[in-house]
Amino acid sequence: MGTEQLVQRRRHAMGPAYSHFYREPLYIVRGEGVWLYDDDGRRYLDCYNNVPSVGHCRPEIVDALSRQAATLNTHTRYLHHAIVEYAEMLADTLPGDLSVCTLVCTGTEANDLAYRIARAVTGNEGAICTHGAYHGNSTLVSELSPGFARKRPKPDVVADVMPPDVYRGPYRSNDPDYIEKYVQLVDDAVDELADNGHKPAMMIIDSIYDAAGIHTPPPEYQQRAHQRVRAAGGLVVCDEVQSGLTRLGDHWWGFMDSGVVPDIVTMGKPMGAGHPLAVVVTTPEIAADFARESSYFNTFGGNPVSATVGKAVLDIVQRDDLLSNVRKSGDYLLAGLRRLGEKHALIGDVRGKGLFLAVDLVRDRETREPAAAEAAEIMERMRESGVLVALIGEKRNAIKFRPPLVFTTEHADIALNALDQALEEEQ
Repeated sequence: MGTEQLVQRRRHAMGPAYSHFYREPLYIVRGEGVWLYDDDGRRYLDCYNNVPSVGHCRPEIVDALSRQAATLNTHTRYLHHAIVEYAEMLADTLPGDLSVCTLVCTGTEANDLAYRIARAVTGNEGAICTHGAYHGNSTLVSELSPGFARKRPKPDVVADVMPPDVYRGPYRSNDPDYIEKYVQLVDDAVDELADNGHKPAMMIIDSIYDAAGIHTPPPEYQQRAHQRVRAAGGLVVCDEVQSGLTRLGDHWWGFMDSGVVPDIVTMGKPMGAGHPLAVVVTTPEIAADFARESSYFNTFGGNPVSATVGKAVLDIVQRDDLLSNVRKSGDYLLAGLRRLGEKHALIGDVRGKGLFLAVDLVRDRETREPAAAEAAEIMERMRESGVLVALIGEKRNAIKFRPPLVFTTEHADIALNALDQALEEEQ
């Protein structure tokens, strides 16, 4: 079946809301490690997908899934050792009293449940989120994922704040008070909720801001934001779907870079390396408070197959010391991108951490005018060279690198050469 025929069939069967990355959609039929293969057998270096965290179609994951699926798959209303063992393994990676795990299927479900817990524990209704964030796609969680322009009126229980963007945001790093000014926006959000008759139940925070263009918050920002939210009566939820599972290279979870311990942690996509698995982790005290108001059951969340897959993922991350690999490969890729920044005037900024990096393209380094059209062309040219990346940022002018955790320095060289060539062709 040809690609164009499949595109037409998909549009008819699934509707127009689904989108593609490229002008000519990729028809991917196989994956292995950091490689994807199309229907013609051509391979592409995957510098985008964090879902297959330990590599596409990792044999150990496929084997664990197959064996458990052939044995039993039920739910958490029956006892099963794998479910308990997975929760215990996960708790061992977390600091403080974060030790009680609720297993769900997606990051959306995890963040929806986090709000339910926060509302039950605090008795409050308000929620603070960051401008440009993406936390999921349910009706509730989509309101906590405002993107850059809301299409419907914002609910009065939600307040948005600008994340600490020191490249294009209102406060830059050359301002000695920039951290406090961004934190003050959290206070302003609390006041906005109060004006609407609400107190905050929670603030949901990314440990690194993705959709807004990959911004790594200063530790002091996270620390002060946590303090302000708690002082106002809310809980802090750290969304680790993007930054967790060693993605940032220094700790298992991104929030640990800031020396904070949130009240609730949500995890998703990478936890199952392609299998639907997500988790909400909180403290015994908060879990007990929630249980006094409500029980929780999820038909597929925490089934033995998912738990077995999750265990296999954690085993690989630990056994292969992927944290060290991310640090080594990420530092190497970051240094290479910065060298390209010295060579190509189109690169205005290189930022990020670990294997989560962005190259911000501009038409003028002084004005920082986003080079959105040029970024789109460069993404297409890199695809033609066999390297897959994505675009992010409000103007979609930043190239995103977020490969599987098994990405090496050899893979980084391939990506850097493809970007260099694409930039040469654009100038």
